[in-house]
Amino acid sequence: MAKTLVTRIEIDAPPQRVWEVLGDLTAYREWNPFILEAAGQIRAGERLTLRMQPVGGRPMTLRPTVTEAREGEVLRWLGRLGVPGVFDVEHSFVLDARPGGTELVQQERFRGALVPFVSRTLDRGTLPAFALMNEALKRRAEQGVGAPRA
Repeated sequence: MAKTLVTRIEIDAPPQRVWEVLGDLTAYREWNPFILEAAGQIRAGERLTLRMQPVGGRPMTLRPTVTEAREGEVLRWLGRLGVPGVFDVEHSFVLDARPGGTELVQQERFRGALVPFVSRTLDRGTLPAFALMNEALKRRAEQGVGAPRA
């Protein structure tokens, strides 16, 4: 069984600026309502530590592996609950340059035996958390656009 959640947002900042915000994991606690804390290196093969807060749910800590990191373009990781095939989660952020800014697509694909049992929870808690994160990322990336940053 598989399930995919997708959100999109237009950000009035270039992809490089959006990437700077996404890549500054230690600053997530300052602005991110979904990924409350993040640590690790954004490089393929590296493990991240992410403390996530779905809407209406309990915080949980996950340790996914970065599978793709192309600066200003895409960040993708894979997480698992237990052994492969039980509950596998592929998360991605795709940055697409648009005139005057960036379209950000945040997507998560769930696969495995547990998906049917958590599908409604994902719709009620995870999908709204993506939207909240997108809005917060938009605000953060748009701050200071056009002005020099220190």
